Amino acid sequence: MKKLVLTFLAMFALIDLQAQTANGSEENVDNWPVHEYNLTIDYETVNFTGKDVKAMTVNGGIPGPNLVFTEGEFAVINVTNNMDEETSVHWHGMILPNFYDGVPYLSTPPIRSGETFQYKFAIKQTGTYWYHSHTGLQEQRGVYGSIQINPKEKTLDYDKDLVLVLSDWMDEDPSSQLKNLKRGNEWYLIKKGQIQSWDKIIKKKAVGAKLKMIWQRMPDFAISDNFYENFFINGVTKQEYPDFKPGEKIRLRFVNASAASYFWLTFGGQDPMLVSADGKDVVPVKHNKTLIAVAETYDFIVTVPQSGKLEIRAMAQDGSGFATAYLGQGPVLKAPVVPKPDLIENMKRMMAMDMKMGAPASKFNPSKNDSIKYMKKYSMDMGGMKMGNMKDGDDKMKMNAMSMKDESMDMKDKMKKDSTKMSQMDHSKMEMKKEGMKMDSSKDMDEMKMGYVVPADKVIGDNMKTGGNPQFNYDYLKSPVKTTFEGDKPVKEMLFNLTGNMNRYVWSINGVPLSETDKIKIKQGEVVRITLNNLTMMHHPMHLHGHFFRVLNKNGEYSPLKHTVDVAPMQKVVIEFDANETGDWFFHCHILYHLNAGMARVFSYDGPRDKRLKGYPLTKLTNEADHMFTWGELTAASHMTELYATATNIRNQFTFRGEYGWNKNMEIEATYERYLNDYFRVFGGVNVENELDDSLDKINTTAIGGIRYLMPLLINADLRIDSELRPQISFSKATMIFPHVLLYGEYEYQADFGWVNDFEPGRDYEKETTWQVGLEYILGRNFSLMGSYDNRFGVGGGLSARF
Repeated sequence: MKKLVLTFLAMFALIDLQAQTANGSEENVDNWPVHEYNLTIDYETVNFTGKDVKAMTVNGGIPGPNLVFTEGEFAVINVTNNMDEETSVHWHGMILPNFYDGVPYLSTPPIRSGETFQYKFAIKQTGTYWYHSHTGLQEQRGVYGSIQINPKEKTLDYDKDLVLVLSDWMDEDPSSQLKNLKRGNEWYLIKKGQIQSWDKIIKKKAVGAKLKMIWQRMPDFAISDNFYENFFINGVTKQEYPDFKPGEKIRLRFVNASAASYFWLTFGGQDPMLVSADGKDVVPVKHNKTLIAVAETYDFIVTVPQSGKLEIRAMAQDGSGFATAYLGQGPVLKAPVVPKPDLIENMKRMMAMDMKMGAPASKFNPSKNDSIKYMKKYSMDMGGMKMGNMKDGDDKMKMNAMSMKDESMDMKDKMKKDSTKMSQMDHSKMEMKKEGMKMDSSKDMDEMKMGYVVPADKVIGDNMKTGGNPQFNYDYLKSPVKTTFEGDKPVKEMLFNLTGNMNRYVWSINGVPLSETDKIKIKQGEVVRITLNNLTMMHHPMHLHGHFFRVLNKNGEYSPLKHTVDVAPMQKVVIEFDANETGDWFFHCHILYHLNAGMARVFSYDGPRDKRLKGYPLTKLTNEADHMFTWGELTAASHMTELYATATNIRNQFTFRGEYGWNKNMEIEATYERYLNDYFRVFGGVNVENELDDSLDKINTTAIGGIRYLMPLLINADLRIDSELRPQISFSKATMIFPHVLLYGEYEYQADFGWVNDFEPGRDYEKETTWQVGLEYILGRNFSLMGSYDNRFGVGGGLSARF
């Protein structure tokens, strides 16, 4: 019966085609052949590491099946949800009607338990794409697969196709790992051997760099937040493809379907020919060491060696693991091995550049409109840098030289548009002549190692850092055709500062997470140009649904088209797209945990919301990152016990702390606090403690209120006053001195008088001080051995359990 219903639906798949508009439409597709797939999402028990884990599969597999289409077909895809929770499927990189884009509560209804949803759209593009769930963290649990769209007529010389889906796997429940990131537990860095403890810092002579980092309230340098047991190519860590014959040319279609992992792709034998990026053809170029960002796709053509098998290696960018595939038979032609990154050396280099990192991830009075006027101050000052020992004037002149060189192609047009800019450029030219500098000196550019600089009229703020990562940029991608937009279209310029707080794991754009912002209104017929300014230490793969955008690089008019762009740490990328669609479209970081912590926006065209979304409120999506997380820690020691519990979201936090010493000293405190920004919060609550030393005969209960502030050097400060008007200040700090050993301390200073009833001018008052210092040996994610001295409870040791 079910098959009959699906067949019936397929017969009427073309009924609403004439209602499709813009790029997601096709006026005359009535005679296009229908290509239908049936996908079922269900739970399966898998075992990749020796441990049974409940996963999610598409048609019983991880990854799901490769969906193969031919340009000019009409896709009908029936997705059935056999789980007991909602799901969804987004068709990543596909140009299609907004209603079928697959973002639940934004463009498409969620697929509820037991339901089947039919997606239908015309196939008007070619290349390599993929699909995945856009519900919660389901993608991490296995809901993803690849899409291969063959052209009507093949234009490249190759014999066979092979799709290689890259992914990452964790045994731990992804929601549990996200919670652990939210609480600031360093276990994943410890487990990967990447914790930057003080013994390593001293050995590497990086004390100054470390102090500069923590002065800016930055935690340990990290390339990836998460810990993964495995990295996969098509679902396993090692793939063999022995049936390819010597001399055959294979088009390798790579999809990075990982939730959070970038990969370095390297190949044995001759350098591969890169022919496509994000489904779009590029001018073929030999490129062996390629960093593929989360959600990107790349196509390479390789030749199977005459004798031996070709190794393909995908190494996680942070060096924590890899997966391999082999083509052919015989001795292995090994792929180059990318060295593991030295995080402390990376930190030293970054700090040597005098970078000021990080606009706040949650600011005072969050703006609803991503105001360029408000955020421009971050475009240069926040994240600004001085290169090496250069003087500021030399910096500016060299960058002006590069900027003028890049703009020389269209100087006449610029003169017409902006005579003021031209006069400034001429002045800079005269200044450089005084200094004996050549305007087009490639030597200067090589010495600066700054890559291509986008023309100054297309980037908001100082373009010094644009494309400037010497290890990564997109200059190797060149479109075979011009990608500039036809006609004289109005340009809507936007500045998106990519912001984050690693301590609380809040990610945002312009200091505002998705839950605190409105839709961004755009109009058909305009060009939307965005300066993406990364003010964090991490890469961010930014993905725009339903559109391709130009990534401005050294190839100018032939800059490549992409749907996902990597924005490297402390760098800028400028993208622009033709606003030619309808409806609401998601724009977000494709690291799943950054998206689920707030780094996203919604672009919205004028027009009413689709009536088919009635009953599916958008707030279900926008508030997802504002979920309340809870955790706690219980310590049982020979001298005291302590319970600490927290419930928190982006702005609100409830905390409970209870301490009891075996010498009959006790303190219990419950508070509510409101984060005004990343570092500053106000709080109020109740404190209960014994008044007499070593006795519970007299218990004092007071109301408390005050402020808490994360100071430079990552010192927590607490300034309060209680209902008896007694002032108090305290400081606390924790730091890793060895890879598993945490040193912590706390100091509290309180006057023993109340300002109203007890204070007498001239009287010599004693002050009450409490303090403790301790060591913690981290055994694992949930347990630690501890030892401490507290001037109330004495000295002792025990076990801490986190939950």
